[in-house]
Amino acid sequence: MAPAIAAQRAPVEAIEISARPITEFHVGRDQKQFGPLEFVGGLEMTSPSRDFGALSAFRFLKAGSDFIGVADTGFWFFGTISHDADKRPSGVSNFRMQQMVDASGRPIDEKWKVDAEGLAVKDGIATVGFEREQRVVQFKIDPDNMKAPFKTLDYLVPARELRQNRGFETVTHANPYGQHEGGLVVVSEKSLDKAGNIYAALIEGPKKGVFTIRRNGDFDITDGAFLPDGDLLLLERSFSMARGVKMRLRRIYGESVEKGAVADGPVLMEADMGYQIDNMEGLDVWTRDDGALMVSLMSDDNHSILQRNLYLEFILHQD
Repeated sequence: MAPAIAAQRAPVEAIEISARPITEFHVGRDQKQFGPLEFVGGLEMTSPSRDFGALSAFRFLKAGSDFIGVADTGFWFFGTISHDADKRPSGVSNFRMQQMVDASGRPIDEKWKVDAEGLAVKDGIATVGFEREQRVVQFKIDPDNMKAPFKTLDYLVPARELRQNRGFETVTHANPYGQHEGGLVVVSEKSLDKAGNIYAALIEGPKKGVFTIRRNGDFDITDGAFLPDGDLLLLERSFSMARGVKMRLRRIYGESVEKGAVADGPVLMEADMGYQIDNMEGLDVWTRDDGALMVSLMSDDNHSILQRNLYLEFILHQD
């Protein structure tokens, strides 16, 4: 009889993070208010680890503190945001990364198989959207040993309509008390229908079905999360060699998120290279202990020396 082979396991790597505080969002100005968003503070994160970077999506496991995320290089990451006495982000601790694994527990080295872009978290389950090898799959969250997915979901959008590198960048759960009853929503980055609108779908919940989001200008969608009132907050990005990168936050009316509909809503904020932004790809919404509705953003540096890993925090004022 062949000897039993010990189960493979990808190591969890502790990562040292240096975090430089960002006190001004608009470079060189102390302005705090940007439309309905009030800048609280931010961090520029660096590390000597070669694996650190490419942070494409994150969600808080504990509001404003412990988080889980996915890197589009095929890694999970976990960590904790700390805040100072004035509630400004002050550091990142307990950061660690683990390579994604196959069913036998072996690390997956082919990046095209693990180009993770979107992440939702609910009840100890992480739902991840992957580009290139397009799929939406679910994992049990275990920060000490993330295993292979246990379930693949039907994302409803016809596979032929998904562009190879423009798939599901947004995976998010709707408001549990709203019309979609916590259903799972996926939004593509830039997979367009014949009318030029962006494919999306409600893939779980009582009102399953495909819908689209109106494309507004030359911005692509990089993440999103539902607000407590049921609206969908989208993070969008635009890039050109001439003017560099831009980011935008757009509020999509919750009632327009419906099978067969073209969802739309107003732009809340737009920022260019005159602001502390980079390739903004991650977004989460949470409620601070004083009741403030918070929006956190994270950037993906693409492992480029020309780009940065940023974490930014805003209060979203509702009145």
